[in-house]
Amino acid sequence: MIYQGRVQGVGFRATASSLAPAFGVSGFVRNLPDRNVELEAQGDPTQLRQFLDAIRAELGAKIHRADESVVPVLPDEPPQSFQIRY
Repeated sequence: MIYQGRVQGVGFRATASSLAPAFGVSGFVRNLPDRNVELEAQGDPTQLRQFLDAIRAELGAKIHRADESVVPVLPDEPPQSFQIRY
C-alpha cells in the first residue's frame, strides 16, 4: 500500500505497528521521501483485509488516497514480525 495525504507526523507508523499483531500480519511500514507512507504486509487474506480496514478506521481522516498492489512473496525469507523501518 502507498498511502497519500497527511500521513507523516501523525503516528501512522506507530498505529500500523500496534495494530498488526492483533491480525497476525507481518511486514513493514515506512515513510517515503515524497511524504507518503509505504506499507507492505502479508498474512491470511481475511486478516490482512481486516488489518487494512483497521488502519482506515483509525487514520482515515488523514488518508486522501490509498493505492494497493499485490506483490508475490518470496518463500526464502518470509517476515516474522511487523516492523517500522526508518
